[in-house]
Amino acid sequence: MFEDLRPHLVELRKRLAISVGAVVVMFFVALFFHEPLLEWIIEPLNIALEEVGKKSVHAAEGMVTTNQVGGAFFVALKVAFFTGILAALPIILAQFWLFIAPGLYANEKRMLIPFIVGGSVMFGVGVAFAYYVVTPFGFDFLITFGSFKFTPLINIEDYVGFFTKIMFGFGLAFELPVFAYFLALLGLIYDRQMSGFFKYAIVIIFIVAALLTPPDILTQLLMAGPLIILYGLSILIVKAVNPAAREEDNENEDDAKSGT
Repeated sequence: MFEDLRPHLVELRKRLAISVGAVVVMFFVALFFHEPLLEWIIEPLNIALEEVGKKSVHAAEGMVTTNQVGGAFFVALKVAFFTGILAALPIILAQFWLFIAPGLYANEKRMLIPFIVGGSVMFGVGVAFAYYVVTPFGFDFLITFGSFKFTPLINIEDYVGFFTKIMFGFGLAFELPVFAYFLALLGLIYDRQMSGFFKYAIVIIFIVAALLTPPDILTQLLMAGPLIILYGLSILIVKAVNPAAREEDNENEDDAKSGT
């Protein structure tokens, strides 16, 4: 049995090595530009802290701080690693597709470029939605809440980890229509399955939103809402792509007619 798995394990190791290598290369490139990248990351936080100064009369405007000797260095590493994964995403998706390609038909193998482009674009859309829609509302609520009594001193290490968690969460969430499309293309799912699972999907979506967002209902709804819409869109995509369900319905109708 192990001998049968050996070629697949060798291939998997090769694809993982290329993916990790791409992340490492992009990491060092991003490390060189970590300062403008960090400025982009903390911009929503700075805007929220400015709002504290405007709204609060008794408390001073908040500050971004660090409580570690090498805090700035480790933050630069985190920023570079986060950016490196984003930049290497097309290569990672390509390696994933190439790993499963030997088991696909010739017409399915030609979907490599659409898979890479679609996956990268949707991940970017998720990150952009999180950055320009979710974080302004979430940070403004969380930081200004109680600021009339307390001066917010935000630890930069915690903030960067918190920020990347939200970005990756939304990026992965927005991949749902892409993976639904290709799973339907491979005949692994169909719309009736997804429709029947919808009520359970809503529960799972809210659990995921609670885990990946701050502990406030506003930010959780800002993640759960688009996820529910994306799930509904995925159902329509699967229904359009995978004809298996329609063929099965036709066969059932024919059987019913012949039975009568």
